[in-house]
Amino acid sequence: MITRLIVSALAVLITAYTLDGVTVDPWWWAVIIAIVLGFINACIRPLVKLFALPINVLTLGLFTFVINALMVMLCSWIVGPHFMVDSFWWAMGFSIVLTLVSWMLHLFFSNK
Repeated sequence: MITRLIVSALAVLITAYTLDGVTVDPWWWAVIIAIVLGFINACIRPLVKLFALPINVLTLGLFTFVINALMVMLCSWIVGPHFMVDSFWWAMGFSIVLTLVSWMLHLFFSNK
């Protein structure tokens, strides 16, 4: 569990330093951001996806990108000045790049 948290925090840091519109300051707040994003994705995101199911079906699943961006913006609002996202589009880019970076890091650090 600790390894997954460290890998997620590293993914947040790499993604934030890759994108100009997202800042994490100071760097060690990435651990807290990873925890908050994990909580949001485990508790709030499934409810939002359930309520948005008709729109998601109409858009053939593309509305999920909007939901992910909104979850990143919610995390930015919760964490405050330590995690800033400039706009909705930066949040959407952050969620896409974070997914890719996290996937690659979890492949690299997997125990299998």
